[in-house]
Amino acid sequence: MPYVDLDWLGDHVELPVGLTAERLAADLVRVGLEEEEVHGAAVTGPLVVGRVLELTPEPQKNGKTINWCQVDVGTHNVDGVPAAEGGQARGIVCGAHNFGPGDLVVVALPGAVLPGPFSIASRRTYGHVSDGMICSARELGLGEDHDGIIVLPRIGFAAADLTPGQDAVALLGLGTEVLEINVTPDRGYAFSYRGVAREYAHSTGARFTDRGLAGSLPTPPPAATPDGFAVEVDDDAPIHGVAGCDRFVTRVVRGIDPAATTPAWMQRRLTASGMRPISLAVDVTNYVMLDLGQPLHAYDLASVAAPVVVRRAQPGERLVTLDDVDRALAPEDLLITDSPDGARGARVLGLAGVMGGASSEVGPTTTDVLVEAAHFDPVSVARTSRRHKLSSEAAKRFERGVDPRLPAVAAQRVVDLLVAHGGGTADPAVSDLDRVVAPAPVRLRVSEPERLVGVAYTREQVAGALASLGCDVVTDPADPDVLVVTPPSWRSDLTGSAELVEEVARLVGYDAIPSVLPKAPGGRGLTREQSARRSVARALAEAGFVETLSYPFVGTAELDALRLPADDERRRAVRLVNPLADDRPLLRTDLLATLLETARRNVGRGLTDLAVFETGLVTRPRPGAPAAPTLPPGVRPSDDALAQIDAAVPDQPRFVAGVLVGRREPAGWWGAGRAADWTDALDAARLVAARVGAEVVVDADTGRAPWHPGRCARVALADGTVVGHAGELHPKVLENLGLPARSVAFELDLSALVAASPDEPVVATPVSAFPAAKEDLAFVVGSDVAAEDLRAAVAAGAGDLLEEITLFDVYTGEQVGEGRASLAFSLRLRAPDRTLTADDVARVRAGAVESARARVGAELRA
Repeated sequence: MPYVDLDWLGDHVELPVGLTAERLAADLVRVGLEEEEVHGAAVTGPLVVGRVLELTPEPQKNGKTINWCQVDVGTHNVDGVPAAEGGQARGIVCGAHNFGPGDLVVVALPGAVLPGPFSIASRRTYGHVSDGMICSARELGLGEDHDGIIVLPRIGFAAADLTPGQDAVALLGLGTEVLEINVTPDRGYAFSYRGVAREYAHSTGARFTDRGLAGSLPTPPPAATPDGFAVEVDDDAPIHGVAGCDRFVTRVVRGIDPAATTPAWMQRRLTASGMRPISLAVDVTNYVMLDLGQPLHAYDLASVAAPVVVRRAQPGERLVTLDDVDRALAPEDLLITDSPDGARGARVLGLAGVMGGASSEVGPTTTDVLVEAAHFDPVSVARTSRRHKLSSEAAKRFERGVDPRLPAVAAQRVVDLLVAHGGGTADPAVSDLDRVVAPAPVRLRVSEPERLVGVAYTREQVAGALASLGCDVVTDPADPDVLVVTPPSWRSDLTGSAELVEEVARLVGYDAIPSVLPKAPGGRGLTREQSARRSVARALAEAGFVETLSYPFVGTAELDALRLPADDERRRAVRLVNPLADDRPLLRTDLLATLLETARRNVGRGLTDLAVFETGLVTRPRPGAPAAPTLPPGVRPSDDALAQIDAAVPDQPRFVAGVLVGRREPAGWWGAGRAADWTDALDAARLVAARVGAEVVVDADTGRAPWHPGRCARVALADGTVVGHAGELHPKVLENLGLPARSVAFELDLSALVAASPDEPVVATPVSAFPAAKEDLAFVVGSDVAAEDLRAAVAAGAGDLLEEITLFDVYTGEQVGEGRASLAFSLRLRAPDRTLTADDVARVRAGAVESARARVGAELRA
């Protein structure tokens, strides 16, 4: 996001004395520019000007030669007396060799903190006590030159104006705060000091000077000449019918001194604004871009052959961009090309509006520079930037919209700076290809802002706010209640009445909009699924689980870790075109793939006893589903198109899953605790089904990844539809994920459970006031009989008097015989209208015993 240096901002708008970054942030927030961060001063502590009095080279055993320097730092000398008055200079060790006696340098004294942070202190080194540090540009955050010491007169400071001991923090502008702001995508003009200053003026009423107008320049930009550097636009495949380039200005500056350095004030401003100084030609183009918002490019004129042709890429073309990456170009890419040996548009120079190529960049021997200032279609630039994953400073601005009237002004600013600081001469030949279409006027009814915002804005407020933006506002002669508003060239986002209303609300003040809580109509509430989802989450939390939330993105590595077979339907996932991470381009098809990663991360951080759950959507593509149609913007799709979209959208059921690791019951003075096992996972699954109100059947399952083949249960509806699984995870899966052995989990299709649950209101059962009777029954069955089957048989035979049945004992051994087991149930009986008699209890007992015998072959144990 853009950085705002207060000193630079003051070139555009009148700032009050003592303005802080915090105050500036508050002023900009009022008009919708959010504060991202306030960056403090780059250097703190004593940083002063020093004069080198003596320099003694001292070769070292390691082959390096250091300089033992005596430096006069004025009142900061050892005895506090300047050297001119007999004071004792400071001794400093320095390894650089680009300075000598008499030079004025920058000295960081003990107690200073340089960018890094790097604290300066007196320390013994190379046989001396170095009492400070003589600084390079890189050490002060002013550039990348680390080998050379800053000699102040060489970077533009007059020696007569410098005094040993003078504060260098103020001199170099290193003590100012910088505000970083957040700009919304529709306000690209705020990616410049020109735009931010305008917004500050809107907020505070401060006097604003528009430096983006030709009249603000000392030398107005000249008109195009017939002998200007030839430029042609040949866009044979415009996107959405909009040409990729509608303005292209070129200027030439000859005779620039290749050794000319960027002035210190410009380097400081660039650094404060988040850009690294490189060379004079590059720094000047970056400076003007940050100042006005117009991206520019400088070419080595000797490496470019006329005419320059702006065209789309052809099959097989490639380009090595300035970041030294060889890129394959796509037919939609808009290119800047030139014509070597008369071959029109044959050589690719750069990606238009994104990044230039390495073949024509300005180098250390460049003396003649071709300056490009153009206006490119935002959609074209945005697509190219995303396609190549190349988010340059130019692309950030072009894709948000740049003022098409800026190129000539920005190019003139570059020419003036190159002439002033590089010793060059402006070529009189000028090229300006201008096919810019004037902004379309927008009709705005005066009452529209009140209708949309709810505030009774006056006609004067509406017209005044829009005029302050730079809009041309006139009354429609045919309808006095309608304003005809022509947006300024720098606000390409103002295309309709709604956008104008938004600007009125913003500039008059968001604080003028009252907060009114709308009245909700009666009869509304949570849907069945919403209610069930909340009930399930509450029940699991009460059972000791912790709810988590994970991103729904996975890769093949996560699916491989779960040991899913190659033909498993869960491997058929939706692939994202623009994933957040290259290694996770798929939308999850079940919750365990992401929930187990959450469990793994927590276990890795020392949480050995863990119970977590998550509810979320999974994406299940339908086999043979058609591709979604491409629809035009701004038009309601037809019913057929909506049906096609609906058919293309994959199913997205809501699942619930949980993972238990380590102990389910903690250890303590009461005992050793209990490790979580498959029964805990199954209990949690049953709890979910009970809270939803769906009847489920539980059976053993031996073949479903990622579960243990012998310790997994299949959860199904009464009609046999499988809705989930619960049990222990496969040992190899746990090994792949780095989870402890015997970890357990459950996963259920919550949407299917809700759909299978009855939608009738729950009728409360009256509470009987009569006493309960208890009866215990023990049965002997074959080992292959499931406890659930026996429980269901006993419950069916007990009849309506049965209130609760609980399995309280399981026994196998010699007393019941090999291959058999004893299961004991406790029955609680109660009648709603009377006290039970012995005969009632006997009938229940007999019915339960007979039902158990008939259904599962159980025998009552004596």
